[in-house]
Amino acid sequence: MLESIEFHNFRVLRDTTLPLGPCTILVGANGTGKSTVLQALVVARDIVKRNVAEASHDFVSLASRDQGNTIVGLTLHWGGNQHGDYTHLNWDPSRGHTEKGSKSLKAWHFKSFISDGNEVRSQEDFSYTIGQIKLFSFSAPAIATPSHVQETVSLGPDGAGLATVLDALRDDSPDRFSAIEQKLQNWLPEFDRILFDRPSQGVKSLSLQRAGTQQKVPATGLSDGTLIVLALLTLAYLPEPPSIVCLEEPDRGIHPRLLRCVQDAIYRLCYPKECGEDREPVQVIATTHSPYFVDLFKDHPEEIVVANRVGDNVEFKRVSEQPNIQEILGDTPLGEAWFSGVLGGVPTES
Repeated sequence: MLESIEFHNFRVLRDTTLPLGPCTILVGANGTGKSTVLQALVVARDIVKRNVAEASHDFVSLASRDQGNTIVGLTLHWGGNQHGDYTHLNWDPSRGHTEKGSKSLKAWHFKSFISDGNEVRSQEDFSYTIGQIKLFSFSAPAIATPSHVQETVSLGPDGAGLATVLDALRDDSPDRFSAIEQKLQNWLPEFDRILFDRPSQGVKSLSLQRAGTQQKVPATGLSDGTLIVLALLTLAYLPEPPSIVCLEEPDRGIHPRLLRCVQDAIYRLCYPKECGEDREPVQVIATTHSPYFVDLFKDHPEEIVVANRVGDNVEFKRVSEQPNIQEILGDTPLGEAWFSGVLGGVPTES
């Protein structure tokens, strides 16, 4: 599991450290680097997967605009032993260019301190874990779009391919597909079945059946919130989900009464054994602007991290580490306390 990330000259993240746990929900005003955190992890993934050209381009785009040729650095702390494992990535634009004149990645280092001396295994584990990072920013139109049947199917970053992923689960993991349908009935009782159509050769689309009827509602006729809930639910029930999942505002477009469902999906990924799943936990890092969603984590304030602007930098702090947090909260909902500004992480003009 990633325990923290250090940032150096990543846009507004000039010199800061983000603490992480199995589940981390990032809150803060616009422009406090929440999306930059998720994008930086994608850069790390691309470097591990040796997609150096794309990662180099992303490093350039993420660099602080007014820092000239300064080094951009990213340090991922990983592991759980007393010494701490870490990998350090940096990009130094002052150290040359490729033959075509585009700036290139100049340093990719892995360093570990392993008490049992199993350094090679640690590096393999790290590379595998980081290489699986996936960032999801679900888009209802992408989810609703019919998808092509392929030998290997996966859920796209915007939710594209959901129809083929669910169709594959129905064929290969019928128990999981049935569980998704059952959970869907609990979350959205107006629907009771997931159905599939083939609008053209090699293409699948999905529909939901209205409860107690034979009426099919095609994906294009479903609300944005319904489609995003279905995508989250499917992600939570994948037999082999990514090791680290980044979610850009997973609560977007979802009614406040369904936000508990979003939290349930996240917790199913993070804490599989509590849900009867026999697999490794997934580390989830998500962003939100919803005080209603934040409210749900009052019993676990360590899972909420507030981003605050401090001059030209950003500071990250867990709610559980806020001074006098129990006195501040009392009987006040956590989301209300954050919205009021007492915990920070709100626009300065408010």
